[in-house]
Amino acid sequence: MGRVMRSCVQSVLKLLNSVMGMVGLGMILYAVWLIRVWQKEMGDLPFDDSDRLAPWFIYTFLGLGVTLCVITCLGHVAAETANGCCLYLYMLFVFLLFMLEAGVTADVFLNRDWEEDFPEDPSGSFNQFKDFIRSNFEMCKWIGLSIVSVQGLSFLLALILKALGPHQYYDSDYEYAPERVPLLNNAVIPPPYVVGNPIVGSKSDAWTIKTNEKANR
Repeated sequence: MGRVMRSCVQSVLKLLNSVMGMVGLGMILYAVWLIRVWQKEMGDLPFDDSDRLAPWFIYTFLGLGVTLCVITCLGHVAAETANGCCLYLYMLFVFLLFMLEAGVTADVFLNRDWEEDFPEDPSGSFNQFKDFIRSNFEMCKWIGLSIVSVQGLSFLLALILKALGPHQYYDSDYEYAPERVPLLNNAVIPPPYVVGNPIVGSKSDAWTIKTNEKANR
């Protein structure tokens, strides 16, 4: 029963990690597209001129996407191996990401002048992102709640998997669990074969034949 439950938790955790990985990949693609648009507007690479303000929103979006992909890879490794160190590290990263999201959300909803907390974005991508969220607030709200729910479930499943512990036995060609192979305990070793000339009949028959031959002579 414990083995089946562990396998189910591992499968669901991998599925939730895949969802977070797709979100991170989408953020990376969106950030790359914003960088291309920024390059076309400026006419050269935005990384060359040190005096020009950096488009922090694009870099932040790209960094968050890469972070989600890294957390996804770590989560897959932790779910597959059920290693305690990997699970603790995975839960730490998810918790820090969750706290960052909670802090930003609280600042936006509780602080009326929250826009002043962020520096000016010369690319204008931050303003476009705000306008998109305001015009599609209901959809963005449910998407955000879904992402937070996935992260919370991932943290909970990682905690359950840590409590269940790793697999006690692993299948291989050389190591078997004792309860899996009961026939090996009662196996009978066959006697070794001896190569030699075959002997036909018993010793008494051979002695009788030799006696009759001497009597006939």
